[in-house]
Amino acid sequence: MWGTRGDCFSPNFFLCTPTYTSSSIHPVHVVTMGQTQSDQRRPPPSREELTKELAAKFADKCFTSLEIYSFKEVFKSLVDQEHNVRHLKEDTIARFLEIPDVLGVSPVIFQMISYIGAFPFLRDAPAVLGLEEMVMVITIMTDRYQRVLATGADDRKKLLFKSLAVYDRKLSEHVNRDKSPVIDGSGAPANSSHASGFAVDIAGDDEDDLGCEDEDDLVLAALDSLDYANVGKLEDGPPPNHALIPAGNFKKIIMLLLLVAPLGAQESLSSHANRVVGKELEELGVVADCIVAAFLDVEHSPGIRFSRFNSIIPSSMPFVFSGFTPLFEHFLFSKTLDFHERVGGSTVVPDVVQPLLQDKGSLLNLSIMSQLSFFIPGESLFRKLRLLYAGGEDGFSMGSFETKVFNWRAPTILLVHGICLPDETHRAGGAETAFLSTLPPRRYPSGNRAIGERVTFGVYLSQPWRHTHRECFGDSDSILFQLQPVHDVFRGSPSNKDYASFTKPSASTPIGGVSFGCPPPQPTQAYRRSSTISMGPVSLVMDSSFEFGCFTHNYTSRGSSAFQGSACRKFDFQDRFEISDLEVWGCGGDEEAKHQAERWAWEAREAEARRRINLGTGDIEADRALLEMAGLIGGNRSGGSMM
Repeated sequence: MWGTRGDCFSPNFFLCTPTYTSSSIHPVHVVTMGQTQSDQRRPPPSREELTKELAAKFADKCFTSLEIYSFKEVFKSLVDQEHNVRHLKEDTIARFLEIPDVLGVSPVIFQMISYIGAFPFLRDAPAVLGLEEMVMVITIMTDRYQRVLATGADDRKKLLFKSLAVYDRKLSEHVNRDKSPVIDGSGAPANSSHASGFAVDIAGDDEDDLGCEDEDDLVLAALDSLDYANVGKLEDGPPPNHALIPAGNFKKIIMLLLLVAPLGAQESLSSHANRVVGKELEELGVVADCIVAAFLDVEHSPGIRFSRFNSIIPSSMPFVFSGFTPLFEHFLFSKTLDFHERVGGSTVVPDVVQPLLQDKGSLLNLSIMSQLSFFIPGESLFRKLRLLYAGGEDGFSMGSFETKVFNWRAPTILLVHGICLPDETHRAGGAETAFLSTLPPRRYPSGNRAIGERVTFGVYLSQPWRHTHRECFGDSDSILFQLQPVHDVFRGSPSNKDYASFTKPSASTPIGGVSFGCPPPQPTQAYRRSSTISMGPVSLVMDSSFEFGCFTHNYTSRGSSAFQGSACRKFDFQDRFEISDLEVWGCGGDEEAKHQAERWAWEAREAEARRRINLGTGDIEADRALLEMAGLIGGNRSGGSMM
């Protein structure tokens, strides 16, 4: 039923070549009369024959029979024919997937899938997107290839990079010419007064690009699965060290991935049309710029090299391409099939779709939530977040924070937004001076380009919040991150347990606040009291009044840290900022909210019982008389004695 490239829906049999009948998608090997199994003189298979056989294996192992049937129906309804060749066009694919025109990403997507469609013979790209080629595309874009190609499971990012890259020697020379200057001991450029705060290729990254010159593990795994692993090295193509993903194309892809991140199975992209107009479209572009800034400075470098792509994706955004799965699975669901109709004639009413974000906050919007889903699994975020605390509404105090956040027994996400402060020579005085005096002397340059730039940091904690006495709380699943102006992720490390602390100021610990990655403040005697905060190598601190914060990234530190260093900014920097907003979101549903409400109700009853000091007699006057006799209240109070 697959047939040839010219006629995808008519049977055509080749000598010892897999073909398909109308009743089966499994390969059938035809042996002519007089041929024996001992005949070893048959010519090696052609690339077209190998492609057909791999497509057959993917179809058999990676899809259900209903999905294959639906895919052929979809392909048949979309196919164009030119010169007896059936294939899919760019505008047809964009229209079917409902990709918004305003993003301008359709040509980039078509470039991607035309390259992937040539798999495993990638040097034949771009491929004409026929039936077999689309099988390759859907299998790889939906991550289903791992059911067949286990040995190449970790190599898809190299394939995706090549599908987005362009090969241009001039662009490569431009990148080499604009590399950062020599790096000094602090990690900042030697000829710069402060770090740029954006990722720029530095010396030493070139060697990482050598890995892109080797044959793809995914390709070798595919050929090995066909028992043709020894077909020999394929002919040389353009030099991979000249491959770059243009910054503009990458931003378009990121905007699309932000848009499709919350997509569910069979969910239409057009249902999110409100996110690509007006303010929502602007927010989408702002978030995409922050993500692109993790890979390069667009003012100095025109494209992204494989070394940075390969190092940043796994650490800072491992789930960035997850949205491709529901998007390309649309090819597996034919609109001619009604899955809601029952045999008895009754119709299944679809469930009411809950909003992606139930509560409205000042910091978290749909684009930011999609950005979070690039490194936190989306099933913990979309339709699962509840606003527990908002500083603008609940008050910027640790007491309000505790009242709203404590007793939430599921993971939480803290977001803090602020404006960068000037250095010590431009202090405004008052509360700002008091806060800066609690920090160690500044040793690192700012991580941002300009004073007054806005920054957004955050923390993901899998453990409930609690007061910190001598030990911090949290675990190695904790994540410290930055969302603006550069996307960066600092994952928890098992070598240090100082993940999070919540300490109210007291006589023994005058410097309280909330910190992440710092040792907890230790109660001390007055004459030994410390006047500065002990900062961790990678840490975020906020003062007890939630007025100011400080993020430190000591990349060159040799001490242990609760959070790992940056994969995109391998230098020391520190951002001191004035807090403008603070939010905490709970990851969970109705059950977690119910449990928190029950816990707070129980604690309220206990507090009321302690306040009333009910001795159990039921007679308030009698209880009062007993307390006066004990000297605890009234004029007979003597203070008691200690034994």
